[in-house]
Amino acid sequence: MSTPQNPLGDRQISRKSLLKAAALAGAVPVLIGGGTALARDTAAAGGTAPLTPDCHDGDAPTGEQIEGPYFKPGSPLRTNLVTPGTQGTPLTVSGYVFGRNCAPISGALLDFWQADVNGNYDNSGYTFRGHQFSDANGAYTLGTIIPGLYPGRTRHIHVKVQAPGQPILTTQLYFPNEPRNATDSIFDPALVMTVRQVGNGSQASFDFVLNVNGTPKPSTSPTGNSPSPSPSSSSGGTTTWQAGTSYKVGDQVTYNGVTYVCIQAHTAFVGWEPPNVPALWSRR
Repeated sequence: MSTPQNPLGDRQISRKSLLKAAALAGAVPVLIGGGTALARDTAAAGGTAPLTPDCHDGDAPTGEQIEGPYFKPGSPLRTNLVTPGTQGTPLTVSGYVFGRNCAPISGALLDFWQADVNGNYDNSGYTFRGHQFSDANGAYTLGTIIPGLYPGRTRHIHVKVQAPGQPILTTQLYFPNEPRNATDSIFDPALVMTVRQVGNGSQASFDFVLNVNGTPKPSTSPTGNSPSPSPSSSSGGTTTWQAGTSYKVGDQVTYNGVTYVCIQAHTAFVGWEPPNVPALWSRR
């Protein structure tokens, strides 16, 4: 008796392929993008993760993009950029941060910034700007709105992603089926999110794959909701940076002979040394 043929050949059916099939069949209102990684499925299944290109449908680690003229350091630590009275279509962006070995990266810094519904950036404050850290599973979630358009660009969200102690990836996330995708000179289809409509808003997903190795079993889970502080930093004067210390805005520390000033209250973790997290520390 003949065995039914798999139309995808010997390649394992991926989550992305299933989503595409469902969309074509009209089963779910999904807008397929080109950048959703598949590493999360391997990790969730508890199996041995293959190399990133295999579990990422052949894509390379997440590509870099220009920073643009509107980045500001020192954004607030928060996972929701929407405030009372915010105008625009609600959008939730979620996903994971993985290393090239498909293992999750916990404590990765993700710093987001974007235009408002009218296509304007807040250059005097921190509206639609915020940073967070991936949890123990490498997951992140951002609450925001669909950004507006401005001349010369398609719709996009800026982000900097940094594994603890590693180089910063600066890139941009895009929306599928945008007319201006075809005319934007720096648009990259590999950075398109998977988007679906939910109620009066949208849900998007994108997994970042950094060019470092992830940690299969992270020992800590730093997130936007910091754990109860351990030893408190001393007020006044300068102390040596130490993991486990609770720092407040204005605290000064030294690290490798350099003085830094805390610009965002937090409890320090290994990997969050001042040179590695410019969103938390400013060099004096």
